Amino acid sequence: MPRVRCDKGAIKFLLKGADVMCPGLTSAGGEMNTPLGEGAPVAVYVEGKEHALAIGVMKISTEDVRAINKGVAVEVLHFVGDDLWKNENLEI
Repeated sequence: MPRVRCDKGAIKFLLKGADVMCPGLTSAGGEMNTPLGEGAPVAVYVEGKEHALAIGVMKISTEDVRAINKGVAVEVLHFVGDDLWKNENLEI
């Protein structure tokens, strides 16, 4: 799965289920190494963390994220600590 990385300031928001904003991906701690189009699934990593904190889909392309640098870049569908994460009935 393609990855994007946002700056460490996004951690507290991601852990509450917030979407990833464009400036979080274009700031010093952000990273988008793979060109992605709108609707592409992504694993969301955070600066300084080894594992993904969320899974989502690109709301706009990575090219537009860089050009516009405003608004939602990734719609978060699942994040560490959400109800799916806490579901004891799932076998992983």
